[in-house]
Amino acid sequence: MIQKPLTNPQQEKVIEIKGLDISFGNFHVLKNVDLDLYKRENLVVLGKSGTGKSVLIKIIIGLLTPDRGIVNVLGNVVDKITYKELLQLRLKVGFSFQNSALYDSMTVRENLEFPLVRNMKNLTRGEVNTAVETMLDAVGLLNTINQMPSELSGGQRKRIGIARTLILKPEIMLYDEPTAGLDPITCLEINKLINEVQERFHTSSIVITHDLTCAKTVGNRVAMLLDGNFQRVGTFEEVFNTNDERVKPFYDYNFIN
Repeated sequence: MIQKPLTNPQQEKVIEIKGLDISFGNFHVLKNVDLDLYKRENLVVLGKSGTGKSVLIKIIIGLLTPDRGIVNVLGNVVDKITYKELLQLRLKVGFSFQNSALYDSMTVRENLEFPLVRNMKNLTRGEVNTAVETMLDAVGLLNTINQMPSELSGGQRKRIGIARTLILKPEIMLYDEPTAGLDPITCLEINKLINEVQERFHTSSIVITHDLTCAKTVGNRVAMLLDGNFQRVGTFEEVFNTNDERVKPFYDYNFIN
C-alpha cells in the first residue's frame, strides 16, 4: 500500500484554524488547536473517542462556536459571518454522515433529488434527472436509482450518502468514520471511492476515522488529536514513527504490516 504524496505547503488553504479553544463546563475539549486543510488535499484526523474530533467538525460548519480562536473556511471567518452567509457557506461544505443519514421513506432517486430541489429551485426536471444519474454513476450505483434504502447493503448506503453529498458540488468534503461497520472488502471500496472523489471532483477533505488502513490509503496527511490538540501531523509514517505510548496503541490495534 503506497502512501499518497504529502500536500505542497505552498498550496492554497481552504480551512485555516488558529488558536482554537472550546470547553463544556470544566471539560476542556480542544486547547490551542492549529490545523490547515489545503486545496485538493485529503487530511485524515485520528484520535480516541471523546477527544473532540466531532466537535471540531461542528465548529467548522458553524454548529458550535469556539471560546477562542479563528476558524477560516473558504475565506470566511465562521463565527463572524451572518446566518445567511453561513447557510451559503454550508452549501460548499459537504458532510458524509457515519450512518449515511438516508431518508428511509424515499427512494435512492428521491434521496438525491431532495438537496437539489431544496437548494437549487431553478433547475428543470431534466437537469435534476441528469444530476442524480451522473452522481449515482460516479459512485457505481446507477442501477439502484429506484430502490429503497432498506434494500441496500451497508456499503451501498455509504456510497449513496456520498453521492447525495456530492450532488451540490461542494468544495470541501467532511467524512465521519466512512468505513465504520463495514467488512474489509467494502472498506477498501469506500477508500477507493474517497480517492476517486478527490481526483474527479477536485475536493478538499477531512476524513475522521479510526481505521488505519483508511488513513494510510486516502490521507495526504494525517493529524492525530492528543490531549486536546494536534501534536503529530505529517505523513502516515511520520505520525506513527514514534514510541509515544499515546500513539502506539492505534497502530498495534489495527495490526498493520
